[in-house]
Amino acid sequence: MSDKYLEIANSTIGKKLLAAVGLPDPVSLLREDAEQPHKLTGQILLGSSQDAVFAKSISAFVTAAGAALCNDSMEGSGHLIFDASGISSAKQSAELYSFFNKHLTSVKNSGRIIIIGHKPCSLDDREHAAIQRGLLGFVKSVAKEIGRKGATANLVFIDKGGDQALEAPVRFLLSAGSAFMNAQVLTVAAPVADMAADWVKPLSGKTVLVTGAARGIGLAISQILARDGAEVIGVDVPQSQDELTAVMSAIGGLSLPLDITDNDAPDRLRNFCTAHSSALHAVVHNAGVTRDKTLSRMSAHQWDLLMEINLGAVQRINNALLETRLLDNGGKIIGVASISGIAGNVGQTNYAFSKAAIIGVIDALAAPCALRGITVNGVAPGFIETQMTAAIPFVTRQMGRRLCSLGQGGLPVDVAEVIGFFLSPQAAGINGNMVRVCGQSLLGA
Repeated sequence: MSDKYLEIANSTIGKKLLAAVGLPDPVSLLREDAEQPHKLTGQILLGSSQDAVFAKSISAFVTAAGAALCNDSMEGSGHLIFDASGISSAKQSAELYSFFNKHLTSVKNSGRIIIIGHKPCSLDDREHAAIQRGLLGFVKSVAKEIGRKGATANLVFIDKGGDQALEAPVRFLLSAGSAFMNAQVLTVAAPVADMAADWVKPLSGKTVLVTGAARGIGLAISQILARDGAEVIGVDVPQSQDELTAVMSAIGGLSLPLDITDNDAPDRLRNFCTAHSSALHAVVHNAGVTRDKTLSRMSAHQWDLLMEINLGAVQRINNALLETRLLDNGGKIIGVASISGIAGNVGQTNYAFSKAAIIGVIDALAAPCALRGITVNGVAPGFIETQMTAAIPFVTRQMGRRLCSLGQGGLPVDVAEVIGFFLSPQAAGINGNMVRVCGQSLLGA
């Protein structure tokens, strides 16, 4: 469903009208060019604190990627990267202030700010660790200051060995693919598998299983993964077989009509994947439903059905796949949670429970799967423009759109782009991360 307010705000007359009455005028976000995805555009100003340890390598790989680095005296840099890893005292935090005080206004519409720091618990020095934790509050505040430009600010924490895997998150956060990911933290650790890099078609030759693939976010995920070179095995309920077949035919994928709550569904999925290939690159657990009712009015059926689809099926499918070696040595598991699982929501006790539990699944699997060369990550979408949100009452829908720093709802492709990044071999150092794709929603902030 189109956002008429956003359209008005980005018209010449509409912008003047909204300014005259003091209403916000959100900026249309820049998203990936279908012909040249993953291309880095705009000038980048790279700064660093005293004793920073990552700036040199960042400069090298950003330059090699074809991005334009500008010097401190140039106006209008567009994007800012600051290596704050050396800030180890309250006094030294002035270096962070000084850089952004001077350059924040140079960030353009749809610009990017990336701050690099140490994961606090990876440091032996307690004062240094405490100061690095302060970067989180800083980046969330900066994100709120620049959101009116459609610009974003995110933080990358480097764990031990994570410097080897820093290029992928920096490149993604600079790209248009991260348009609706705002005020988030990516933690990068030592890679658990090979990081063979193809920055144009990162999933070339890979097979990915996507549940709930016929429409909405699942459709967008399938399309983005196919764009990046993957062969998609799309799964959806038999009632959606025609839609699923059409979608998979359009992207060169395979369709598997299946109710994932059936007792034999995990075995059928595993057998289908095994028959098709000796390796499965990834599974994306996107299928999910809502059955909204306030708790006192909710039936046992509404609770049980939702749990089977949103949570039970995910656990059973994971177990079936992990009993094999299909995902070993470079495989990925992705869980699609929700901001409701973080913040809660009236009438969604069942949904919020299931999505919070998906976050728990990611937390529980990340470490043991890493030993097998598998990464496990998740996304928590905020207000995304889908058929489901189009059915929300008008006032509630407008509030959902405006109550984020970017002043608008996201698109299914925004969620899909983050998942595509997580699935890239270059992201082998990203494990156990759960990021919100919400434009910095005020819910659960």
